Amino acid sequence: MSLGTTRFSILDRSRTREGEGHPRALQDTVEFARQAEALGYHRFWVSEHHGVPGVAGPAPTVLAAAVAAATSRIRVGTGGVMLPNHQPLVVAEQFGVLESLFPGRIDMGLGRSVGFTGGVRRALGHDRKDADDFEARLAELLGYFSGDQSAHPGVHAWPAEGLRVPAFVLATGAGADIAAASGLPLVIAAVRGRARMVEAIERYRAGFRPGPWGREPYVIVSGTVAIADTREEAWRMLVPEAWSHAYSKIHGEFPPLVPAERILAMDLGERERRYFDEALRGHVHGTEDDVAEELEDLVERTGADEILVHTSTHDREARLESHRRLARLAGLTGGSYQRVVSAAS
Repeated sequence: MSLGTTRFSILDRSRTREGEGHPRALQDTVEFARQAEALGYHRFWVSEHHGVPGVAGPAPTVLAAAVAAATSRIRVGTGGVMLPNHQPLVVAEQFGVLESLFPGRIDMGLGRSVGFTGGVRRALGHDRKDADDFEARLAELLGYFSGDQSAHPGVHAWPAEGLRVPAFVLATGAGADIAAASGLPLVIAAVRGRARMVEAIERYRAGFRPGPWGREPYVIVSGTVAIADTREEAWRMLVPEAWSHAYSKIHGEFPPLVPAERILAMDLGERERRYFDEALRGHVHGTEDDVAEELEDLVERTGADEILVHTSTHDREARLESHRRLARLAGLTGGSYQRVVSAAS
């Protein structure tokens, strides 16, 4: 495998920035999608977060519709809809509408996470144990598209029935086995370390069962990529999100992104410093040469068919320039993604 045969896509979490509200973050996501399309990225996905102060995207299918309407070629989807939070019938209907309006461009990324806090979970009408039903909910959802779901005989999810929207399973561990058993592409990140991610990918490939939704394994590795003139500048791009993550560990909420220089001037407590340092580890960052070497190693170790980049930082222009450099590094130009042929749409 090499970068020349690997697709590159973008996941945007609609992060807020200090002094700006949630509406601005959502508008930024739509604009970022236009930029991603112009740079030749293959997909642009949006996420689902409920009741998280620093994240503006609670309704990914609604946001995906806005993104699809603002673009014309790039695939648009969710990274992902958290299936434990929703009834499969409603999810099928929503994606059926999206596919009907933007045929051939919609992806259905599905996750098994539940609400961020107990209060949010109660407000959604779900709790942690609902994640245990993910496999059954997934089968029901896919059955609405094929027309053979048996959980609710006689119920149809028009306009989804008869349509084919590519489905993807977002996983950190057990979800890899569900993706394999369902014959679906796997989206995975090194949340528990790269070694455990590689183990999960190997288990996924070994257990993959071909079916109507996938003929062969397809692996999307998700992670942060930051490119700048120097490794130090690229590292500074990681600082705002790392501090926000550290803050959330202690206070239970993600604050808006703030400039790196202000964070670096803070006198962090011992716990916050530990979480902050941990959050800065394991990301692909540096100059173009640094990143090319790191990505080649990542693709070699994982056999990734695709890299899904999610890079949050306070400086919008620095983030855009990083993605421009990555597009050049990967050989992307407007529309060039069409030259790559693989199992997933």
